[in-house]
Amino acid sequence: MILFPIISLVSNDPPDLDKAVKQLYAVISGPAGQARDWQAFRDMFLPEARFVIVVKRPDGTSAVIVSSPDDYAKRSGPMLEKDGFFEKETWRSTRIYGNMAHVWTTYEGRRKQDDAKPFLKGINSVQFVKSGDKWKIAMITWTDENAAGPVPKEFGGG
Repeated sequence: MILFPIISLVSNDPPDLDKAVKQLYAVISGPAGQARDWQAFRDMFLPEARFVIVVKRPDGTSAVIVSSPDDYAKRSGPMLEKDGFFEKETWRSTRIYGNMAHVWTTYEGRRKQDDAKPFLKGINSVQFVKSGDKWKIAMITWTDENAAGPVPKEFGGG
């Protein structure tokens, strides 16, 4: 059963929400040795925003890690900048009601922009709220294929 309509990469989102989703991917992406703009990253979020990461433990059980955008920048920033990381959106579905938006967005991760195959795939569930004239992220929950199995067809998987 498909819960959300499949939407192609040609986004039907309002231009400001589409720009916010694209900025989310762009701000953490870049080649090895390139500093990321962590202030621009932080500015995308509400002050109380949360990251919820669902990971798979070696024994096969799931663990949930809850953190803040600052925690993410401190924990992941050095690795992203040292090794290089390009996260690319491959599929998106959006539901908007008033000043709330829920964006399901499937991603692939590569170390170099021109790598033939991604080393990482997964799904982000991003909750936005419109604050003033900007969409701000309230929460991102994500998991990758290693933790949840292959990305399903209804989320743009093969």
